[in-house]
Amino acid sequence: FPLWTYGFGQSRERYVSQDELVGVVRKYRDLRVPLDGIIQDWRYWGEDHKDWNAVEFRNPKFSDPKKMMEEVHCLNAHAIISVWPSFGPETGIYAELKAQNKLMVHETFPQNNGVKVYDTYDPVARDIYWKYMNKNMFSIGMDGWWLDSTEPDHLEIKDKDFDTPTYLGSFRRVHNAFPLMSNKGVYEHQRATTSDKRVFLLTRSSFLGQQRYASHSWSGDVVSTWEVMKKQLAAGLNYSLCGIPYWNTDLGGFFAWKYNNNVHNIAYHELHVRWYQWGAFQPIMRSHNSSPVAVEIYQFGKKGDWAYDALEKYTHLRYRLLPYLYSTSWEVTNKAGSIIRPLMMDFPKDKKVLEMDTEYMFGRNFLVRPVTDSLYTWQDDKQNGYQKNMNKIGKTDVYLPAGAQWIDFWTGKSLKGGQTIQREVPIDIMPVYVRAGSILPWGPAVQYSTEKKWDNLTLRIYPGADAEFTLYEDEFDNYNYEKGAYTTIAMKWNDKDRTLTINDRQGNYKGMLKNRKFNIIIVEPGKGCGDGDATTFDQSVSYRGKRVDLKL
Repeated sequence: FPLWTYGFGQSRERYVSQDELVGVVRKYRDLRVPLDGIIQDWRYWGEDHKDWNAVEFRNPKFSDPKKMMEEVHCLNAHAIISVWPSFGPETGIYAELKAQNKLMVHETFPQNNGVKVYDTYDPVARDIYWKYMNKNMFSIGMDGWWLDSTEPDHLEIKDKDFDTPTYLGSFRRVHNAFPLMSNKGVYEHQRATTSDKRVFLLTRSSFLGQQRYASHSWSGDVVSTWEVMKKQLAAGLNYSLCGIPYWNTDLGGFFAWKYNNNVHNIAYHELHVRWYQWGAFQPIMRSHNSSPVAVEIYQFGKKGDWAYDALEKYTHLRYRLLPYLYSTSWEVTNKAGSIIRPLMMDFPKDKKVLEMDTEYMFGRNFLVRPVTDSLYTWQDDKQNGYQKNMNKIGKTDVYLPAGAQWIDFWTGKSLKGGQTIQREVPIDIMPVYVRAGSILPWGPAVQYSTEKKWDNLTLRIYPGADAEFTLYEDEFDNYNYEKGAYTTIAMKWNDKDRTLTINDRQGNYKGMLKNRKFNIIIVEPGKGCGDGDATTFDQSVSYRGKRVDLKL
């Protein structure tokens, strides 16, 4: 995916006008809270269901979508828009598909309005779908696609519906592959249109192999509760084991019914903060919730308020992790890797982790244990929220897998594997540990992903074992990397000799960094990431693309 998609994306059900959407981006910039993506949910086409998903802007509050895109881009952000595979009978695309017999027979959401799904298995139908997307959206600069309802929605199921013929046979025979073909159609058409903008597809459902089509799945409209958050964690791990590496969940959950749909409910603040912290260690970090709840950071107070401060902290953290995450994503693409890694993938000899669904590896270096219990708030029987004593620090259990030494990300303290510990978790701390024998590139503080070049990176070395890491860079948003336009810098840490080797840069691309500086920190107690930005380093080195050996 392009680099910007690994930053933070803000969404809501829904932004009711283009002015509101642009205003959210502007507000984040004014607050100096990083953001790369803004996502527009449904009904930009109008309020009448017979005009459902016209794949065009008909709502008068989106009267100049080209201007909207220009304003978003001028704020150094990107926009993603929700499109569905279904169309109301008053739309032009419906008429064109119907004339060529390319519509399915069953009605879909919203029901009783004549809304139909297109035969996504049919290449001609996929051509028509893209024609409207390209004309009305891609041509004005839309950056990504939210392919909703890719099951598709089929609410009043009748057995005879599955006997409907499709281009590839009966609907019964190919039903589960609907999201695969839907993603395939958009991916292949955008690739055929341009190689200068990478495809990004957020989609609600998947089929095996869908990762080939720039597909990123989210887990759907889940309910905002602690129990559901725990289940989401297990769901994400199982999803990764299917071989599809990109998954996320609506941060904070979607339906806040259990909190009276009130964003000011202090008990919801705690849930949202913990879910959001977990989101900083998901492949894609995207916040979303159902109306009337709005979950932009400024809905949670201001600087000095614990919820606001925690959300801001983890947003900044996400951006410092971008060099690590982008390099990990290259491993996913180049070597069929995974970002979310159930512990059994890396520690198969440790029987305690074989069915563990409370923590996981984020890439090959981070051990992440989301906090999934309420510790600082409570609700009465009317779902009103109340705050407990925040100075009474709660704890959560963390299992450190056997076969490795673990270093607390926040404190730099080293701990042996093969034990369960009780970690204190104040509201701004989620347990994160780094495997001893890790090299982590630490990016600059930025407001959006490409604000600063990676010409002055910090390398955080976690000693206790030998380490390797390969820093990957390219042009960040085109397909030239498929032609070899990228660079890699392999790094090795010899723990016994305490020597860091930064090898020759391999490859090249237009605009690549030829000279840069690496600042090295050997992590130990007092040098964790909870101790603030480092102002002193164990060593700094100028790197000009040739091997450097450093004794530390």
